[in-house]
Amino acid sequence: MGSPSESGTFSVALPAAVREVEDFVASAGWDQPPQLFALVPTAELVEREPGLAERIDPEAMLTPIAQDSLPDDDLGTTLARIVWPDAVAGCVLTQEILMLPPEAEADLPDEEADPAAAEKFIAEHPLRREARLVAGVLRDQETGICLLRVKSDGSEAAADELVEHPDLAPNLVEALRSTFQHG
Repeated sequence: MGSPSESGTFSVALPAAVREVEDFVASAGWDQPPQLFALVPTAELVEREPGLAERIDPEAMLTPIAQDSLPDDDLGTTLARIVWPDAVAGCVLTQEILMLPPEAEADLPDEEADPAAAEKFIAEHPLRREARLVAGVLRDQETGICLLRVKSDGSEAAADELVEHPDLAPNLVEALRSTFQHG
């Protein structure tokens, strides 16, 4: 597993897998804890577990598999302890975040110097927006993909906004990539 041609093919499948995970998590609504999913090659999964063939999309190159709940510890610390078996081609993490518009960030306390003050400032700011960040990486690829669902303001005319870009959360992508660099 993980040959150059395979990982190149999987890189085409990564955005679809990230969207599939986001759709799955979104179906349960908001206010969810961070969730981690392993990405496994669908063909290998069906070969090992033929009984799953009817329950998964046979056309998908990668199948997301939900992992156990993450501990309430610091997410970075938790990710630093994760080691994936060779059968896992990639992973996807979902987490809900609060965002501020660029004009509000100028008043944001220094997050490194006083993380609690920065967190409080964001949580109490009247222009904050809730969002779900979904980031996915592949074992043998330098880049990842991120999808951000910004929660609507609740009005009937408003819908959640979706933004997809590989550079939305470079630190999170790097933390996920590091889960494949152990050993």
